[in-house]
Amino acid sequence: MAWKLTPLVLLLAWVVATCSAKDSTDLLNVCMDAKHHKTKPGPEDKLHDQCIPWRKKACCSVSTSQELHKDTSALYNFDWEHCGRMEPVCKRHFIQDNCLYECSPNLGPWIQQANESWRKERILNVPLCKEDCELWWEDCRTSSTCKSNWHKGWDWTSGINKCPATATCRTFESYFPTPTALCEGIWSNSYKVSNYSRGSGRCIQMWFDPAHGNPNEEVAKFYAANIKVAAVSAGAVFLWTQPLLLSLAQMLLLWLSV
Repeated sequence: MAWKLTPLVLLLAWVVATCSAKDSTDLLNVCMDAKHHKTKPGPEDKLHDQCIPWRKKACCSVSTSQELHKDTSALYNFDWEHCGRMEPVCKRHFIQDNCLYECSPNLGPWIQQANESWRKERILNVPLCKEDCELWWEDCRTSSTCKSNWHKGWDWTSGINKCPATATCRTFESYFPTPTALCEGIWSNSYKVSNYSRGSGRCIQMWFDPAHGNPNEEVAKFYAANIKVAAVSAGAVFLWTQPLLLSLAQMLLLWLSV
């Protein structure tokens, strides 16, 4: 009989999963559960170079920020120049991308569980300001790579990422024909290119002047509030349909007892 209860258990589990949601404040000022992140954001007065904007409230340590600026850092043994020299203006965008990923406490609304050996959480569809994406693509289009998704598919036999045997080094523009192809494809949809501009309060900036505050805090609050509204709406729908669900559960129990 125990096996017959499985559909009912699955139904109840689905109801709980659908109707439960974090409070919006749980999505603010948080660090994801990943390889080099701190458990909680806090001040790091000596963050290095391009990571400085997050020094007042950072999810990264000083040593992590220093490693992020190396061509092949000890953090992930990832070589930016796997297809020869990368233009410095292009490399700055990747360093900035990594500073945002490792240091920002404002990515909570987009943190998802990750089934990966090196991290338990990742970011997905972070709304990246369109200018940040366009400039990233423009500055990197003449540098070279051999892959359109840098999350997977590398040859790691040497301990450092190498191009797969079947891959060919070509310009970024060949692998990423548009800014959207670059920003959304290179890290498996970590980013979603936004129609909003920097300073709009509706998209995440990869860099900002800390002297004028952190604009990404407002963005995180906006999206966290929207998630809360959606959760409340889902809860209202559940309350309205609860009698129907209970009737279905009772019918299922009757069916299982036959």
